[in-house]
Amino acid sequence: MTYNALPEKRPGDETHGTGRRGTGPRRRRRGRIVLLTLLVLLLTAGGTAYWLYSDLDGNIKGVDLDEALGDDRPEKLPTSGQNILVLGSDSRAGANAALKTGRVSGARSDTALVMHIPEGRQKAFAVSIPRDTLVTRPECTRADGTKVPSAQRVMFNSIYSQVGSACVVKTVEKISGIRMDHYMEIDFAGFKGLVDAIGGVTVTVDKDIHDTSSGLDLTAGTHRLDGTQSLEFVRTRHGIGDGSDLGRIGLQQRFLTALLSEIKKQDLLGSPAKTYRIADSLTRALTTDSDLASLSALADFGRSMNGVDPSTMETIMLPVAYDRIDPNRVVAAEPGASKLWKALRTDSAIPESAKKSPATGGSS
Repeated sequence: MTYNALPEKRPGDETHGTGRRGTGPRRRRRGRIVLLTLLVLLLTAGGTAYWLYSDLDGNIKGVDLDEALGDDRPEKLPTSGQNILVLGSDSRAGANAALKTGRVSGARSDTALVMHIPEGRQKAFAVSIPRDTLVTRPECTRADGTKVPSAQRVMFNSIYSQVGSACVVKTVEKISGIRMDHYMEIDFAGFKGLVDAIGGVTVTVDKDIHDTSSGLDLTAGTHRLDGTQSLEFVRTRHGIGDGSDLGRIGLQQRFLTALLSEIKKQDLLGSPAKTYRIADSLTRALTTDSDLASLSALADFGRSMNGVDPSTMETIMLPVAYDRIDPNRVVAAEPGASKLWKALRTDSAIPESAKKSPATGGSS
């Protein structure tokens, strides 16, 4: 592969995304940032500086969704834009074993976001699927070729460990009716390394948070978190709301906003060494579908999303209600859930009623 020189700077390159400060609703909308935004920002901020480090290609792991899922998938609609499933996984193996990630064996998909970028790529939406949601898991095939029959009332985040990432994609496609164009996954150890590579992230909390399960112990106020503390922050659930996963989703969104802001402050173009450390941490933790499993493909995809203004991005939690049989679990709340998926599937406006969830986890 031949690597080209850095492209000529265009007017505005030096200040893009950092020179304006919003007010009122505009500033609040900037809080609705998701993991994929961070990835795209890293790819575009570093520009073709990444191309100088071809060895980073080997860090990225790929999953061939076409081979794993076959033809039993939703039709790709002409007006459906781009749809990406983003997972944060909490495997207890390898480097993750040294982290305080709990005593559950195997791995879980701790965070799940369906990222929808409408045609034109000028804005984006992301739907958070609570990990405690009970779903019908379709028939799937494991990586070793064994068939796993369909099952009802399966907790969403257990599918990853039971059958694998391809089955998570298939399950999301079944419940949403939306074909996923791409898949991205980042694991805990890599997340920790990424935060440490940028020198930490500053967050502000309104109330004391003491969670012996995750290890998080913060007083109300502003704190600079290192990688380990950041993991505790995004994983905490017992120290907020009613202790369910629903309250944690809000903390995760708040942290990702702070992480994105920290990345934007860093002079990545002016510090190739730091850019490499960040890129190395991210790519080592990254698994994608096979179409994105190279640095050049990721960079191309990131550049194609340059038109997405982070201030217009919106994160929505899938409307859920507490399960009548097991109040510790939730189920999709109708008709809101179906309205939300239909709006994304058809690239139409999302009704306000589809953005409201009967179950809030005790948080506002």
